[in-house]
Amino acid sequence: MTGKRKDKIFVFGASGHAKVVIDVIERQGLYDIAFLVDDDPVLKGTGIYGYQVLGGKNELLAEREKIVGGIVAIGCNPARSEVASWLTENGFTLVTAVHPHAQIARGVRIGAGTVIMAGVVVNSDTRIGSNVIINTKASIDHDCTVGDGAHIAPGATLCGTVFVGDGTFICAGATIIPNVSIGRDVVVGAGSTVIRNVPDGVLVVGSPARQIRT
Repeated sequence: MTGKRKDKIFVFGASGHAKVVIDVIERQGLYDIAFLVDDDPVLKGTGIYGYQVLGGKNELLAEREKIVGGIVAIGCNPARSEVASWLTENGFTLVTAVHPHAQIARGVRIGAGTVIMAGVVVNSDTRIGSNVIINTKASIDHDCTVGDGAHIAPGATLCGTVFVGDGTFICAGATIIPNVSIGRDVVVGAGSTVIRNVPDGVLVVGSPARQIRT
């Protein structure tokens, strides 16, 4: 007997972050990667792990009838969200990739296009939006909300009932104490400890974290 045929997808992005996303997709085993896409013309015809960069958006549109959908492998939050919006507007489906060594608890909801890396723990009844990166060994406890297009970097910790707004970047090793709300398009500096609510569009750093600029 032969196994079930897997849907073919593309990975949009051909950087170091794309290497990690490719590994997650391969280990998850739900899809076959047909090719990579990147708007940098210098990368056309190059490859990562045997997957060739087809070209940019125009080349992808030419393959629309042959491909189910894909995932955006771009670390920068605004750029990732912009590409994801373009893909959905042009009829592509965004798939979700969860590493098999991530621990996802009961009641967790994960949006389309999100990638969850190895060693991540997401606890009960947390909601993770679309096109989010939950990076290596990040920990998100119960009843949290992570907005669309956010990035929780390696080793970051969100305690229970934390809210993270759309497009926010929680940098590596940061800790958010329980019941704190962080606005949209915020950057929380690496290693910071956030102990009070943070408004939209600011940079906070330190332990305890303080706002240093908008």
